[in-house]
Amino acid sequence: MSLPFSSTIPAVSAPTRLRLPDLLLATDRAADDVLSGRYDHLVPDGGPPRDERWFTRLHGDDELDVWLISWVPDRSTELHDHGGSLGALTVISGALRETRWDGEALRRRRLHAGDQAAFPLGWVHDVVWAPDRSEPIQLAPAAPSEPTLSVHAYSPPLTAMSYYEVTERNTLRRNRTELTDTPEG
Repeated sequence: MSLPFSSTIPAVSAPTRLRLPDLLLATDRAADDVLSGRYDHLVPDGGPPRDERWFTRLHGDDELDVWLISWVPDRSTELHDHGGSLGALTVISGALRETRWDGEALRRRRLHAGDQAAFPLGWVHDVVWAPDRSEPIQLAPAAPSEPTLSVHAYSPPLTAMSYYEVTERNTLRRNRTELTDTPEG
């Protein structure tokens, strides 16, 4: 498996028996279940909102949480980590832009439908909706964009998220930590 941005993973003991490949498999299977309609009963009538982020838990136990998350324009998660949890995602539709702190600078990448990403301990990133580059440029006001959908897995389930900023000296500074049991702090 090719790891994004770097070929090394921090030498930290994992807080769970699950590994990053296990989380990637979990998000891939859940994405397939979403696409096959297994979770249609969890999605609001008319689909996810087009003007705000929306999420619902697809699976939860003491070891693993799996979430379906929608992403809309102009709604950032902020630079954050996942506390003591490993994470992974699979993009179902649309595209996301991830901005990640690599220890020295911010790095960006686009994730399209079918793409996956894994997040070891200490991964600090921001994820936002990204426009689909295949859409034609419109001169008239466009209809609200379709939300991007992605499936996320965390092990152990999220309990806290810390939020960060990049300082003038190009270092990372934690601003706050929030207790949470959802993919939103």
